[in-house]
Amino acid sequence: MEISVDNNKPANLQGEKMATRKFGVEISNNRRALGAISQKGGAQIYPCVVNKRTLSQANENNVVNQVHRPITRKFAAQIANKKQSFHEDVSKPKQSTESFKVLEDDEDQPVPMALETTEPQKDHMEVEMEDIFEEPVVDIDISDTKNSLAVVEYVEDLYAHYRKMESYGMVSPNYMLTQQSDVNERMRAILIDWLIEVHHKFDLQPETLFLTVNLIDRFLAKENVVRKKLQLVGLVAMLLACKYEEVSVPVVDDLIFISDKAYSRSEILEMEKLMLNTLEFNMSVPTPYVFLKRYLKAAQSESKLEQMSFFLIELCLVEYEMIKLAPSFLAAVAVYTAQCSLYGFRQWSKTCELHTNYSENQLLECSRMIVGYHQKAATGRLTGVYRKYSTLKFGYAAKCEPAKFIVDETQ
Repeated sequence: MEISVDNNKPANLQGEKMATRKFGVEISNNRRALGAISQKGGAQIYPCVVNKRTLSQANENNVVNQVHRPITRKFAAQIANKKQSFHEDVSKPKQSTESFKVLEDDEDQPVPMALETTEPQKDHMEVEMEDIFEEPVVDIDISDTKNSLAVVEYVEDLYAHYRKMESYGMVSPNYMLTQQSDVNERMRAILIDWLIEVHHKFDLQPETLFLTVNLIDRFLAKENVVRKKLQLVGLVAMLLACKYEEVSVPVVDDLIFISDKAYSRSEILEMEKLMLNTLEFNMSVPTPYVFLKRYLKAAQSESKLEQMSFFLIELCLVEYEMIKLAPSFLAAVAVYTAQCSLYGFRQWSKTCELHTNYSENQLLECSRMIVGYHQKAATGRLTGVYRKYSTLKFGYAAKCEPAKFIVDETQ
């Protein structure tokens, strides 16, 4: 089986018949500058200390004489050898009077160095700095409190339910070996790559693509399909996904046209019945899309990050080995890898970790795999995703340099 899009015949997808249908993140300086202290000798510093305590001019001399006389006698001995510090002496008057209280809000006056370098103040400084630089967790829903469509009151419950139900939409990672005899992983990759191009040409919603791939894998995991019917499975899966997600749905004749009349109308309708019965009409499954939108909101994303995340996750859709991953995990890895690719360093905020329930260490191994997909996206025959995201519409996301430093860390 060979499925491809003929680049020489743009009329297949953009011809006269199809042209009429469009589906579709200042710390104030509380520390006083020690370099500003230019006084020499102990006696010249104390008036500054007295001024700091806002004593009246009449009582100033009394305080100095009463409190600092012991210090003056000691300085007489210390000046002789000029080798010892007076830090310990200055600290003694603090114990003899309670009227010496520094006004912390007077920031313009320098404080003697001796009053700045006690160990308890260092400990307080360290704790204070830790509190300042501790990363906050952002309330990502606060801006949507007045938006009834955002259902802020229920959004956490909704995503908790998605996390519980996502396993029901997953398939065995070995179904190609146990269920299929005439179809292999390579054929599935060709089909998904082609459907990504069809999805792009029809200008369908992103939800439709993710549901299409989910329907294909769930059907192939239950029903044996011969090689020549694989493309039909893909077309019908997209048709069902459109009926579930889209407002304007492509008609059967459109599917016949894009398949180059490989299948008849009756074959498409028969496969539609078979697929719905095989899947027991269960179309409501959480795909990576619903998690990706939530995680991008947690990452406070902009357009570039969003486009990059979708590019990487669509690369994963083509790869059969990625179906073993839960949709929530795949979405988290895509956002993490996209941040690394755009910013050039590893980044995973506490807000992202809170809403995804995945730590950075949990994401690293899979992220390296995605970087590998990114590196080879423009090579080989399966370049549909790369060409799609190499356009202005998608911000040339595919041309961004891969986060190779993540892979290099293991080498």
